[in-house]
Amino acid sequence: MFLSGLQKMTLLDYPGKVACTVFTAGCNFRCPFCHNASLVLPDRLEQHVTEDEVFTFLKKRTGILDGVAVTGGEPLLHREMPDFLRRVKDLGFLVKLDTNGSFPDTLENLISEGLVDRVAMDIKNSPALYAETAGIPDLDLSRIEQSKNLLLSGIVDYEFRTTVVKGLHTAESLVEAAEWIAGAKEYYLQQFKDSGDLVAVGTLSAFDEQEMHTLADAVRPLIPGVQVRGI
Repeated sequence: MFLSGLQKMTLLDYPGKVACTVFTAGCNFRCPFCHNASLVLPDRLEQHVTEDEVFTFLKKRTGILDGVAVTGGEPLLHREMPDFLRRVKDLGFLVKLDTNGSFPDTLENLISEGLVDRVAMDIKNSPALYAETAGIPDLDLSRIEQSKNLLLSGIVDYEFRTTVVKGLHTAESLVEAAEWIAGAKEYYLQQFKDSGDLVAVGTLSAFDEQEMHTLADAVRPLIPGVQVRGI
């Protein structure tokens, strides 16, 4: 499996847990605001860590770390992911998976097998603006809808999150996104950060702190638990 990195400890990537983060390379989306372009664009992909290195590390952290957060890129692109997660679970770790929701069947199988304890799914924008925001003009939104409905069923612990970017998101589009995921128990609006490693360069900017809270207030009648993250 193509792994691009290992962050040996995080208190942020798996809420309420002490975890490490494994980064997978490659993604089927081209979100212009993605801050991990080196994990997404084929001409920038590099392998920085092997599976053996990851599991050597994990074996030394049993009883110390609570869990492993698997992110990307898009982790479910990798056919080896079920076997990778089985090995993680066999060591006794919880697993939190980040996904864009475009592989609903794989996601459901992983959950059914007990290989995932928490899922963080990106909600890119309102349905009408989804393809543009994901950078995929012919995006099959039905697959995203399937994953979204799977999580809303309560089959696994989950969160939805939207990275909010000026020029792509408005209060109206976020309200429409919230209507689409109505009933969600956790929804986060994440402030866009220019990491200097974006898929699209030089055209994007962030809402300020007050604007982020105003956007959250617009969503709150639909999802009372909405929170702002990253400010």
